[in-house]
Amino acid sequence: MAYELEGRLVEVCSCEAICPCWVGEDPDGGACDGVLAWHIDSGAVDGIDVSGRTFALLARIPGNVLAGNWRAVAYVDDGASDAQQEAILNVWTGKLGGPVADLAQLVGEVVGVERAPITFTIEGGAGSLRIGDAVHAETEPFQGATGGTTALQDTVFSSIPGSPAYVGKAPTYRASSEPLGLDLALEDHNAIQGTFRFEA
Repeated sequence: MAYELEGRLVEVCSCEAICPCWVGEDPDGGACDGVLAWHIDSGAVDGIDVSGRTFALLARIPGNVLAGNWRAVAYVDDGASDAQQEAILNVWTGKLGGPVADLAQLVGEVVGVERAPITFTIEGGAGSLRIGDAVHAETEPFQGATGGTTALQDTVFSSIPGSPAYVGKAPTYRASSEPLGLDLALEDHNAIQGTFRFEA
């Protein structure tokens, strides 16, 4: 087995809540500027333990999410060893196949790979994400009629295929990247959280 990973995702973007990309519609305003961060609670890649590591993409999606051509900066948390970073990048660049490869093929250009301190404190759909000086997001879930967290399932697009995605909003979303030409300061836009289990 090339990899077996379990963990949590948070995704925040410039679309209004709820992001239309997940159901295959065009993004609000014609483009989507989002950060996707996967925190690996436990797992290994080709025998290398990557538990506790976080990988993130800050991406400019120029149109419909399924059309690809994303431009992205990739971030690996600065606690990762060189071997862990290589293993994680092999998964998220699609080299090792499996469910992550389907997502990786949507990225047309990676304009940079950076190490950064990443703080990922998402529990029960609420919390925060920080990636160095590039990203700061605070998130909170929507609540359903029975008090549970509102979820999307069986969507045409997913960054955690096979798992329900819990929708909410980000009271704070700040993202900046010179290579991507991004400088965002938004409030109450889309946020999605969930758990994942990836195997290949």
